[in-house]
Formats: sequence, structure tokens, C-alpha cells
Amino acid sequence: MFYELAAPTWGQEEIDAMQRVIKSGRFTMGENVARFEQAFADYFGVKHAIMVNSGSSANLIAVAALFYKKDRPLQRGDEVIVPAISWATTYHPLQQYGLKCKFIDVELDTLNMDAKQLERALGPRTRALMAVSILGNPCALDVMRAFCDRHGLYFIEDNCESMDAELNGKKAGTFGHLNTFSTFFSHHISTMEGGLVLTDDLELAHLSRCMRAHGWTRDLPADSPLYERTNHDFYEAYRFILPGYNVRPLELSGAIGVEQLKKLPAMTVQRRKNMALFNQLFAGDPRFIIQREHGKSSSFSFTIILNPARNLDRERVFRALKDADIGYRIITGGCFLRHDVIKHYDYEIVGRIEHAYTAHDHGFFVGNHPFDLTPQITKLREVLDRACN
Repeated sequence: MFYELAAPTWGQEEIDAMQRVIKSGRFTMGENVARFEQAFADYFGVKHAIMVNSGSSANLIAVAALFYKKDRPLQRGDEVIVPAISWATTYHPLQQYGLKCKFIDVELDTLNMDAKQLERALGPRTRALMAVSILGNPCALDVMRAFCDRHGLYFIEDNCESMDAELNGKKAGTFGHLNTFSTFFSHHISTMEGGLVLTDDLELAHLSRCMRAHGWTRDLPADSPLYERTNHDFYEAYRFILPGYNVRPLELSGAIGVEQLKKLPAMTVQRRKNMALFNQLFAGDPRFIIQREHGKSSSFSFTIILNPARNLDRERVFRALKDADIGYRIITGGCFLRHDVIKHYDYEIVGRIEHAYTAHDHGFFVGNHPFDLTPQITKLREVLDRACN
């Protein structure tokens, strides 16, 4: 395809890393995963990183961990404030643990949760806020963390689409009590499948480690705050203390992650160069609403909303993109309230949902990659100019 939605970012370094793992004969979670966790924590300046098999699993164990804290654990029926646009597995763990979602509309230009609605969403059972930085663009993380601190809420930051983004010189994915990342094929770095939880809280880190591997104590140190070790080694070797999962990553993914992380700064620089060209070609055109950068975006992709006031035909645009061999798709997961699965949720809508529906009905995105996309972005502009004439 002339302009793909996603593209590989591996070089010989990742292939060599895989070969070393294959030669070792150790494929389940081990020293390579531990090396990647340490490198990832160091890169983001956070104390603890816990790798899992996907960003979705990272959200799952982050939510689960909050239910088993010694002090102020979440309980079924508690409320969590969420944005109307995100990927499905931002929300699914909340539903699966019996939490009520309170949906807030997004800003049309940033596509992130409208932080001005936070106070309106607050109720007596509100216990947490799930923030999502959409497609590389940091949301109002500082405002949201201050809101959570002021009201005693847990702040979970879903940063699966925005690795290496920054707000006020601080990395996105470091503002929350728990922060989640994805290392899926199409994301900022790729370990095939993979994800991570970051936290500075020792108890939450140990809970996350325990939850990712059967609720087992094997990955916990003997002085963990979660349990008291006995002298019965036979039983201690297989001691289960939490109703956990098996969402462990592979050694292959850990080894690849070490190499990919080394390349992340340069890949972000190139993504931002492509973003600058996209903005230069599309900014100021009243037919198109493009994502306004908030903070320093790591530019996962390029979003385009066809201005509803112009009565443009999105299906005509899609046909033109297809004919030009340009990939396109829904923005993240679209407005979650539009999906059939919402019938299974306990939820409430705070205020009006307007902009999320506009993005769902009139928007799409095309890919960004860590290499020069000048020919692709230039052609995209030409195709859209004709299709929206």
C-alpha cells in the first residue's frame, strides 16, 4: 500500500535479540523482561514498571490492583470518570469489576476529555478518574491530577497511544497513581504484543506483579507488604494470595523491547517532523478539523474531522482514499457510547455528548510512522482537496 496505517520499525537489532532468546531456550518471562522493565522505568523516571502481554492487560491489572489495596480499595458500585472516546479496553476492566462509568465529552480540537466538566461529574461515589491521551496528544494531565488530589480520587492514566509525549516537560504516563502503556505492533515501540504498568507506589507495584501471574507470590520479594512469608518452603513455592490472571509477557517481547526503547527518542523526533508537515498542509483549511497539539505530542497518527458545517460526504472521501491506496480508520475506537457493548455497562452521561459523536460520524485517521512521509502526506492533501472540493 502507498500509505499504510501501520508499518514495522524493527531492524537487525531486534532480530538479533530474538535469536539470543531462542538460543537460550528460555521463552517464558525471565531476565529479558526484567531488563526491559528496568530500562522502561528509568526512561520515564518512575520507580516500578510491570510488563504484561498487552496494553489491555495493563489496564486490567491496574484496575484490579486498586481493589486489593489495604487502605481505601475500590468497591463494586464505585464510579469512575472516563472520556467518551477511547479504545474498548480502557473501559472493559471497569465494567468487569462492577464500576460505574461516568462519560464526559471530548474537546473537538484536541479529542481529549474536556477537563472543564470534571467538577460536574463528581458525585459521592466517584472514586477514580481514567485519563486517556488520544493518539499521542497529552490530555490535561496536570489539571486532572490536581482534581484527583483535591478530591481524594485515584488517577489512572491510559497512555497506550501516547508513549513519549510530554506535558510541561513531564512525560505522559507518569502523572497517575497507575499508568498504562501498549507495545503492540502499530504503537510507538513494538514488542509484537505487550504492555506495561508504571507506578511509584510500592504496594500497587506488588499488587500488579501478583495479579499478572496467577495471584502468585513467586514474583514478590520476601518482605513484600502484601503477605507474610512462612517457613514452609514446600507451600510457599506455590502460594496464591489474590484472584489473579496469567497475562505474563514472553522473553522474546522483553528482549525486543530493550532494543526498541533505545530507538524511541529518534523515532519520536521523526514522527514530530511528519506532524509538522501535516499541520503545515492542513492547518487553517476550514473544511478540516485537525488535532490541536496540547503539550508535546508523540504523534501516533493524523486525525481529520470533516467540518459538519461544510456538509462534506465522508463516504466520497473514503472512496477517494481507497482509490489512492491510502489506509484510513475510525479515530481510536470512536465514541464508545455508539458501540453495542454499552448495553452491558452501568453508566451515566455527564452533560451533553456532542464532540465525540462528531468525531465518530465525521472523522477518521491516517497513519504516522518513524520515517519520512513527505510523499504520502503530500498525496493525502491532494486527494482530500479534490474529494472535498
